[in-house]
Amino acid sequence: MYPFTEQLISFNSKNPNKKIGMLILDVKGNYYAHVKQLCQKYNLSKDLIVIELNSNIYYNPLHKPHLKPQILANRLKTILLLFSENNSESYWLDKAEQILTECIKLCRFYNNGYVTFLELHKLITIPNYYKEKIPILRNLFINSKFNSQQIYELNSCLDFFQKEFEGLDQRTKAILISEITRITNTFVSDYDIMSCFCSPKEKLTFTGFEEIIKNGKIVVLNMNISEYTNLSKIIATYLKLDFQSEILANLSTNSTKTSAFICDEYDKYASKTDAEFFSLSREAKCINIISTQSYSSLKNTIKDDSFVKVIVQNLINKIWFRTDDIFTIEEAQKQLGKEEKTRISKSFSENAKETKFSYITNTLNSENSNISESISTYIQNDYTYESNFFTQNLETFSALSFLSDGKKIYPPCKLKMIPYFKNRKEILHEQKQKN
Repeated sequence: MYPFTEQLISFNSKNPNKKIGMLILDVKGNYYAHVKQLCQKYNLSKDLIVIELNSNIYYNPLHKPHLKPQILANRLKTILLLFSENNSESYWLDKAEQILTECIKLCRFYNNGYVTFLELHKLITIPNYYKEKIPILRNLFINSKFNSQQIYELNSCLDFFQKEFEGLDQRTKAILISEITRITNTFVSDYDIMSCFCSPKEKLTFTGFEEIIKNGKIVVLNMNISEYTNLSKIIATYLKLDFQSEILANLSTNSTKTSAFICDEYDKYASKTDAEFFSLSREAKCINIISTQSYSSLKNTIKDDSFVKVIVQNLINKIWFRTDDIFTIEEAQKQLGKEEKTRISKSFSENAKETKFSYITNTLNSENSNISESISTYIQNDYTYESNFFTQNLETFSALSFLSDGKKIYPPCKLKMIPYFKNRKEILHEQKQKN
């Protein structure tokens, strides 16, 4: 991943109009240091934006005034799916999405269009909290601050809280609140998290990817998933969805510019929305570089074979290292195709005209016998690479590649990989001596 990252960062690094805008998701918390070194090497330190706790970058994932509340609520539902071990209980997720839609809508009315996780948490958990905002809404209505569309949406929003949300039985309401607060609690239970991601509107320093892509800047999420499990997934998913929305929105304006998405340990942040994005991103000139331990890891996160296959098939260039995962091997074999292979079968037979039983040795003794051997060859259509190739023939720092240059597909072949932390000249010299 490091060499690919350096290639993209160095590409047109001195041309402000052609630099590549990037989103890099750092799962382990060690990728950021290498990206920072590369930015210093190519004089791009000013273009590096690091989203992490206790930094000078303030980001509110919910501050998207140009997006409808339904879209923001659907993004929250996508995050809830990442937390859900069993996605079959769609009622609770769909109902949670509806409640979040109305909360975002109401919060925009009384809070000057600004929505935070803190406000959503209060609307969900504090009984009658929305009623405290009615005087503010009444004053705005009297002063003609709402147009006819806003008045209609406000009335429907208040009707929802008064007639539907408050009318839910306590058990149902408790389950829905519990489902929603799985996200909101992450932001309100820690001061550093709240100050970074629920900051006042005037304090925000990162608002989206429009300028990032336009000016060729690099956004890195530096948040170790083992330390900040839920927070890392939430922010990573929001950044990914923001990035994807901006990339696809440029298609309608014919203002596409080369961009890149890089994610190591991609299975930690994978979602079903990625399948559609990868299928459309090529036209938008977006380069996607991801790595995962196995296809089974993706399947474990997304929990849907069809979406995993859509994601994999839209990744044109693939490199497989040694693996014992059967699902990965089988899918790789299918992608690499089959070829005609020659098979040989041998058989031996013995015929005897007379056979007598020996009571001394207690065995059968043949007389006038002959032995024949039969050898046959046949052609069989079989996978190009056997399972043993993936489990036994791929040594450390070797891989099986299936690559394209954009015009043609190269035949699959085994590659000897040069570790980024070793000197290339020394390795090549060692290989020449061995040969």
